[in-house]
Amino acid sequence: MAPLADSLAQLSSRLGELEGDPAPLAGGITNRNFRARFGGLDVVIRLPGKDTGQLEIDRGAERDANACAARAGVAPEVLALLKDPPCLVTRFVEGEEMTPAELRVPVAMKEVAAALRAVHDCEPISAGFSAFRLVELFAERTRARRAEVPVAYEQSSVTAGRIETALRTRPHEQVLCHNDLLAANFLRSPAGLRIVDWEYAGMGDRYFDLGNFAVNNGLDEEQEEAFLAAYLGEPARAGQLAALRLMRFMSDFREAMWGVLQGALSDLDFDFEAYAAKHFDRLGEAEADPHFAVLLEEAGGAAG
Repeated sequence: MAPLADSLAQLSSRLGELEGDPAPLAGGITNRNFRARFGGLDVVIRLPGKDTGQLEIDRGAERDANACAARAGVAPEVLALLKDPPCLVTRFVEGEEMTPAELRVPVAMKEVAAALRAVHDCEPISAGFSAFRLVELFAERTRARRAEVPVAYEQSSVTAGRIETALRTRPHEQVLCHNDLLAANFLRSPAGLRIVDWEYAGMGDRYFDLGNFAVNNGLDEEQEEAFLAAYLGEPARAGQLAALRLMRFMSDFREAMWGVLQGALSDLDFDFEAYAAKHFDRLGEAEADPHFAVLLEEAGGAAG
C-alpha cells in the first residue's frame, strides 16, 4: 500500500535503515497498524483509516497526549509524526494485550487507577473532549452523509441533557483524558501497565475516563467503588460514584454514535451497525433502571 511505502521511506531517513518487512498488527477498527524495525529499533507505525478526521481525531493532539503520557510513564514513547501521509510512530512495547477480566482483578484496578491519575495530572494539550458535544456532531455528520440516525438517538439525547445538567452543579476541572479505555488499549509489559491508542485524547472530565473504563471492562458496583477509591485515595462519596455511573451512559452513547458514523464513513471490514445497536441496547437498559433518577440527584455532590 502506497501510504505505508511512503512512510517507510521517510522513517528510514529519521530512524535508520529498515530491517525486514513491516508486519501488520491485529486489532484496531479505525486505523491500520504495523510493526517495523529501523536501525535496531522496533516501532509501531499507525496509519489512519478513511476520513478519521470526521471522527474528531486530531493527529497532533494524539501525538501530544501520547507524549505527555509517555513522560508520565504510562505510554510508549513517541518517535515521529509524519504529515504526508499522516502517520504516528511509537516505540514498540513488548507485552500482552489485557482482557476485561484481567483488568477487574483488584491489583490491576489499582494499577489502572494510578495510571489514570498520572495522566490526569499531565500538562494540558490544545484539544478538548466532550462526549455531550461529540454525539451531537456525529449525528450531524451522519445525516450530512445521507445515512440514517437511529430513532433511539433522540431518547438518548434527552437523557444526555439531563446528565449534563446534573453534572454542571459540581466543581469541574478539565484534565487530560484518554477517552477510549477498552481492554485492548492496555498492555501488560515487563515495565508495568502501558496505555496505547491516544487518538481520542483531549482535555475533559476525569469522570468520563473513569466511567469509560468501568463500562468497557464490565465493573460491577462493588468494583466501581473499589476502583474509584483507589483513584481518589479515599472512599468515594455518593456524588462521585454517581458521576462515574452517569458517565458510563455517556461512554455508551459516544460508542453508539461512533458506530453509526463509522458505518457511513469506513471501508474497513467491520459490522458497525451491530456495534452501534449493542451500545444503544445498553443505553435503553440504563434509562429503564429505576435507580437512574437517583444518580441524577446524587451527581451534584461529586467533587474533583
